[in-house]
Amino acid sequence: MQKDQLLTRRRALLAGAAALAAGAAGTAGLLASTGSPDPPARSTGPAAGAAARRALKPSAYRLRPLTGDVPPRAVPPPVPVRRAPLLRMAGRGRTMLLTFDDGPDPRCTPHILDTLARYDVRATFFVCGEMADWNRDLLARMADEGHVVGNHTWSHPLLTGLSRSGVRSEMERTSDVVEEACGERPQWFRAPYGAWNRTVFQLGAELGMEPLAWTVDTGDWAAPGTRAIVDRVENGAAPGVVVLSHDAGGDRSQSVRALRSYLPWLLDSGYHLTVPRRPPA
Repeated sequence: MQKDQLLTRRRALLAGAAALAAGAAGTAGLLASTGSPDPPARSTGPAAGAAARRALKPSAYRLRPLTGDVPPRAVPPPVPVRRAPLLRMAGRGRTMLLTFDDGPDPRCTPHILDTLARYDVRATFFVCGEMADWNRDLLARMADEGHVVGNHTWSHPLLTGLSRSGVRSEMERTSDVVEEACGERPQWFRAPYGAWNRTVFQLGAELGMEPLAWTVDTGDWAAPGTRAIVDRVENGAAPGVVVLSHDAGGDRSQSVRALRSYLPWLLDSGYHLTVPRRPPA
């Protein structure tokens, strides 16, 4: 009796081992066929349908990146706390900077970008977070075409009237949007209305941004006329000059037309239009 029980148990173990071997062979065959350049012929019929229903599916869990694989936010490079904004840019020869504030605005910004692209010129756009959040495609285009995207706060407030936490929120939220749209955080900041104080300089430096003001104000925000804007740029042109214009905050069609006029004049006059570079600490 005991001998029969031992034989029965042995047969069961052998059968189980055979089943495991068959399963392993089937799995190996499936993996091998996945890597084969010539897929096996597709079978048809009820058996094929049942096999398809039993086919392995990729695990959604395996497709998720591990927490440790997500790169941490880049730490901004150290920036000195300045007591005044930069007004001019040092550079060789007749170098000038064109800057545009308050955008991006789908009504005017694309026309400005088109004109800059036509003449292969790079500019700096100080964007407001509220506008940038709704027009991330324009931010991406700016970055793709080699322009510098700077921070001009979230809602364009008078920063000298805000608390420290309020100033930080205005700056940081805008930097977040720029990073999400362009792939990197802004390295330049411009205070609305040119209103600076110690808090603004300190927080800007903490967020990795240099303060940049301007040398020539086109006054285009007041819509003085296309000719008046052109005259202010051409009369104020000089090496190191930073020109202030706007591509949002109202009807900026005069700014668009003025750029089409003074940009070729600047180039013909030997000026090199470029983007800002960090000065030595």
